[in-house]
Amino acid sequence: MNSPFVSDVPAAQAHAAWREARAAAGCPARVETVRVSVGEAVGRVTAEPVWARRSSPAFDSSAMDGIAVRASGTVGATETTPVVVTDFEVVDTGDPLPPGYDAVVMREHVHRTPEGAELRAAVPPYQHVRSIGEDISAAELLLPEGHRLRPVDVAACAAAGVTELVVRRAPIVVIVPTGDEIRPIGAELRPGEILDTNSLMLAAQAREAGCEARVTDIVVDDPEAITTALRAAAEEADLVMVIAGSSAGRDDYTARVVASAGSVAVHGVAVRPGHPVVLGVAKGNPATPVLGVPGYPVSAALTFDIFAAPLLAELEGAAPRERPSATARLARKLPSVFGMDDWVRVRLGRVQNQVVATPLPRGAGVLTSLVRADGLLVVPAGVEGHHAGSEVRVELLRGLSEINRTIVAIGSHDLVLDLAASALRAADPLITLASSNVGSLGGLVALRDGLCHIAGSHLLDPATGEYTLPYVDRLLDGSGIAVIRLVHRDQGLLVAPGNPLGLKGIDDLTRPGLRYVNRQRGAGTRALLDYELSRREIDPSTIPGYSREEHTHLAVAAAVSAGRADTGMGILAAARAFNLDFVPVAQEPYDLVLRADDLSGDLLAPLWDLLASPDFRAQVEALGGYSCAETGQRIR
Repeated sequence: MNSPFVSDVPAAQAHAAWREARAAAGCPARVETVRVSVGEAVGRVTAEPVWARRSSPAFDSSAMDGIAVRASGTVGATETTPVVVTDFEVVDTGDPLPPGYDAVVMREHVHRTPEGAELRAAVPPYQHVRSIGEDISAAELLLPEGHRLRPVDVAACAAAGVTELVVRRAPIVVIVPTGDEIRPIGAELRPGEILDTNSLMLAAQAREAGCEARVTDIVVDDPEAITTALRAAAEEADLVMVIAGSSAGRDDYTARVVASAGSVAVHGVAVRPGHPVVLGVAKGNPATPVLGVPGYPVSAALTFDIFAAPLLAELEGAAPRERPSATARLARKLPSVFGMDDWVRVRLGRVQNQVVATPLPRGAGVLTSLVRADGLLVVPAGVEGHHAGSEVRVELLRGLSEINRTIVAIGSHDLVLDLAASALRAADPLITLASSNVGSLGGLVALRDGLCHIAGSHLLDPATGEYTLPYVDRLLDGSGIAVIRLVHRDQGLLVAPGNPLGLKGIDDLTRPGLRYVNRQRGAGTRALLDYELSRREIDPSTIPGYSREEHTHLAVAAAVSAGRADTGMGILAAARAFNLDFVPVAQEPYDLVLRADDLSGDLLAPLWDLLASPDFRAQVEALGGYSCAETGQRIR
């Protein structure tokens, strides 16, 4: 068969079809059992019930350091009428209770006298005594079958006299990377070549799920070679994952290969990202499940979560691992494609006692969205998205305690915020500064709506020539708002090394054939450009590429560096990051806008301390194009 999508199968239906195909082909429902010592069993799944072989404790024992007494001999003891007992024995914690004694008095409550031990309170029978079987009774069911063993479980097993456990062996996942352009980690890359990061990631995901992961050599885009590699992998694997080639392009062979090696149950699932998934089976004795994984990293990671993880748990006879979840408010509008489950990675923080979720960039190739994600939001197939401020359910990738110490910054992009995020985390691993780039105007709106702690802004008001403050008055009414100066920074035109076109300033942007790359609407850099164009009475439509937008200074610099654009407005630090030349246009202030009540709060205190640090200011100015002369000053 060639490689068109069979259909957009809903995820639940795809799971069912794959399960039926595995059963029909004779794939094992469970991996085999093995017997291991309790010390090697953590992470494995019990294959049979675990029964206690002895009681714990196995005898009545003292729960405290003190003296063992007969409770009846302490009757009547009070502060004013103490009782002196002579019939006692000294015991330490864990000692067997001496025969004939039925209670323990803590050492701190014993007052020794020449006559014996003076007690100033009566004690009831079995006070501070651990009775036989208090923790575990012999023949008691300790753990059921299908239980994934934790450190506390193996400790309890050992206490109950169980030294070996029958468990499911670790499933074996074999990963087959494919592609003429794929190169091993550490290789020197030529244009068009890509490092094999997907194999590294998927193998780590498999190990995190408790599996044994193996990665084959990279296989070229040749159907026969991929088929040979798949069949060899199936002989040793409980699941084979073939990376890339699952779509419908010229060199996409995975569906054809799986069909030739066995059968295809599903090709194309209604999820985004990860749509071109192949679910099938490779013939053999026994047959082996095969998962064709899309080549984009976000799609690959999501495919593992949706399809591989449940299958691997099923093979071990365990329940799929579930992450905790929480309700959150969306920081900005989130459109979604109707008819597909849309898995969106988000950053999380607590603002005004509510968890706020800010969607991360959603491209299937945006690997950093996996790194920065605090949670996962699923927009169901029948929903076209959510409005800003909507309440949504989010699966947590970090604990709520960490999320509660996250500073949520929304607004204009600046490298100083990235530097601050790193410095804050280095000083205190529990502090996170999570910045999302939606432009200065978007940040101020988010602050107004209670969706962030601070808004980064360098928005120029063309009517007054002032930055940020006029917008604070208009959007936020100015009351109860504080504005802190972060930096002054140089804005200008980013150009290729040597400035081959000889650009001197804004007036040159109308040159025929020039390729400009702009910032998005609402960005302060876009507002600065429009202001400069208006001063010169230049019609924006005369600038080739004015409508082409990027969302960060680094994205503009990347476009110029790659030769996809001749120039774009950005900061000097972005030009230096990509070894570009820079044509100065203006120096502007960049400010942090926040609610005045938050100025003295514990959450933001580390940020203010950082801005006052001479070392941090020196690091900022070393980036190039920044002045920290007013850093940390309150200007409103």
